Amino acid sequence: MMMTNAVKEKLKKGEPALGALVGMYAPDLVEMIGYAGFDFVLIDNEHGAFSQREIEQMIRAAELAAIVPIVRVSYDPSDIQKALDLGAKGIQVPMVNTREEAEKVVKRAKFPPIGQRGAAFITRSARFGIDGGKLYLDAADEQTLIIVHIETPEAVANFAEIVTVPGVDAAFIGPTDLSISLGYKEAGASHPEFQQVMQRLYETARELNVPLGNIATSAAGVRDELGRGTSLVAVVTTSVIMASLSQVAGARDASK
Repeated sequence: MMMTNAVKEKLKKGEPALGALVGMYAPDLVEMIGYAGFDFVLIDNEHGAFSQREIEQMIRAAELAAIVPIVRVSYDPSDIQKALDLGAKGIQVPMVNTREEAEKVVKRAKFPPIGQRGAAFITRSARFGIDGGKLYLDAADEQTLIIVHIETPEAVANFAEIVTVPGVDAAFIGPTDLSISLGYKEAGASHPEFQQVMQRLYETARELNVPLGNIATSAAGVRDELGRGTSLVAVVTTSVIMASLSQVAGARDASK
């Protein structure tokens, strides 16, 4: 039977969860993330290049290392069901701009009568037929974590309507896309006016008691996000790896 979603439980208790965003096929890296003590891995199938089989192997690696596998899905409407059938314990859906779009996300992620997700008990998520029936369907609906991505001015304007859709568990800010779409191409997320937009989103999320997520690129960034009340912090692994590699390469130059 589907195990309890540890990240969803943390959010219900008001506790933050730390994850790592991975956009490359690297099951070994997923294991390392789990052994390092992270709570979840965010498998990026929006910007990353994955086959369905590769996503499945990334999910297996997450399970082996006892962390929660969440898939940031592509724009293919069928991608939500495929990710969940492969065993993802959560989905993050990009470019959700209206309440109606958020409602469609929930319908695709949950079984009838709540939603319209197609049911099959031969999938990996149902342990290839070991699980099934009402117990499995209800557990999947209860344990699946649904996160919507806030990345446009339209999404900001509709934020309260989007995050209060029944079934939406959390919202995640996409600071790069959002800052660009708001016109701050040069300064990006560091622009003071953009930071004001972010502050309003955080205030609204607190008022509505909705968990909010954001990215970080370093340990200092993680501390900053936790300090501002971010519930889901996803560290960008490429940023962390590149910073570490650059530091090591710099040691060569410093020795000259």
